[in-house]
Amino acid sequence: MQVKKNPEVDVSRNSSLYFAIGLNLMLLSTYLLFEHKTYKTEDLVVEKLNIDDYIDEDIEIININTPPPPPPPPPLAAITEDIKVVEDIVEIEETIIESSETNQTDIIADIVKVEDVDVEEVDEDIEVPFSVIENIPVFPGCENMDKEEQLACFKKSINNHVRKNFNYPEEALELGRYGKVFVLFVIDNTGHVAKIKSRGPDKLLEEEAERIIGLLPQMIPGKQRGRPVNVPYSIPINFVLKN
Repeated sequence: MQVKKNPEVDVSRNSSLYFAIGLNLMLLSTYLLFEHKTYKTEDLVVEKLNIDDYIDEDIEIININTPPPPPPPPPLAAITEDIKVVEDIVEIEETIIESSETNQTDIIADIVKVEDVDVEEVDEDIEVPFSVIENIPVFPGCENMDKEEQLACFKKSINNHVRKNFNYPEEALELGRYGKVFVLFVIDNTGHVAKIKSRGPDKLLEEEAERIIGLLPQMIPGKQRGRPVNVPYSIPINFVLKN
């Protein structure tokens, strides 16, 4: 015989719904337990203050004896001024200030002549480039020559002087310093060498080049329009190391 169940009284029909409701209730109660906060309570002491006793007390009034203010000062007496009128006795003469400027109608009494003016000549250090000077400086031994021969003699004498007085610095040799040094100097209006400057690859080589040029002898100064002038000149000195 087959047992027939009534679907309306079947307990397992809504079991999933009941399970979901129970699970949500458990989660909600767990959340509320975690979020619940407790505070530490302290014992409060409450005392009663009776103010009526203080209000009913009589406050003693203290009288302070303050001296009266001083009387006002008496009014100032009226000051009378005696004004005396004095008549001018001394007569003051007015001074006239004359202008020191002259105009076209004024006559100049003292006339200075041009011959009476002393003119002092001021020696100026005029420099004329070597390439455009009329008379180049003359090296000793090149006097009795024409201009072209004096120019060739000047350059040759300078080169001979450099070779004769050349001395390679020992410190530069040890350090292996070499190169070309350009020396610029001026033959002044007295024929002496001045204003020696150099530019090169090493300080030791520059000092040696300046020493060589400083030994140049006095020359006949260059002239421009018959007047001695300063003449700048430059020469390269090549320092070469040989194996």
